[in-house]
Amino acid sequence: MNQKLHKLLKENWGFLLFVFMLFASRSSFADWYIVPTGSMQPTIVEGDRIYVDKMAYRLELPFTNIELMRTGEPKRGDIVTFDSIKADTRLVKRLIGEPGDRIAMRDNKLIINGVESQYQFAETSYQATESLDNIQHLVQFVPVANAIDNFTEVTVPAGHYLVLGDNRNNSSDSRYIGFVPAKEIQGKAKKVLVSLDRDNYYLPRTERTFKPLI
Repeated sequence: MNQKLHKLLKENWGFLLFVFMLFASRSSFADWYIVPTGSMQPTIVEGDRIYVDKMAYRLELPFTNIELMRTGEPKRGDIVTFDSIKADTRLVKRLIGEPGDRIAMRDNKLIINGVESQYQFAETSYQATESLDNIQHLVQFVPVANAIDNFTEVTVPAGHYLVLGDNRNNSSDSRYIGFVPAKEIQGKAKKVLVSLDRDNYYLPRTERTFKPLI
C-alpha cells in the first residue's frame, strides 16, 4: 500500500502541487464569491461571480485565520466580504462606519459623524447616487413592508465596523446582525469576474464581465 501511494505521489506531484497552490492562493491571496441574493443591488446582482482581494487588509497563513501581517485597513465605501457568526453565512456588504464613527439613519438617509450624506435621486426609479466621502455609488430603495429606514445614532465600537447593503430596504446587515468584528472580514470585493443570468438559461451577462465594483 505504501509503495503504491509513493508511486502515485511521485507520478502526480506536479498536479498535486498545483492543486495545493490553488487552494493556498484562495485561502490567503485572492478568492471568488458567487452572490446568491440581491442585497447589494444595483451594484452587485444575483449570479455575479466577484473577485475578492484577500490581501487588502491582512496576510494570513494559508488554511488558517492566523494573521501574519497587516496590509491595510477597511475604509468607508469599501465593499467587504465577511464570515458572519451571527448570520451563520458569508456576506458581502458596503462598509459604512469605521471604529469610533457615529452613524444614524433618517428616512433612509445616512448621517455620519453629524453630517448628512448627499443623495441624487433618479426621476424614474427607486435608485439614487449616494456620496460616502469621495466615493459615489448607486443605492436603491424599493418599498417593502417593515423596512428599517430609521435608527438613532450609534457609535461603532473599537475593532468593529457597521455595514449596509446597497439594496437598503432588502438587506440583512448591521441593522439586523449588529456590528461586524474586524476579525470576520475576509477581503475587499473589487470587480465582477463573470455574471450568469439564471432567468435566461444561465447565459453570461457580457456587459458585467470584469465590471469594477468601486
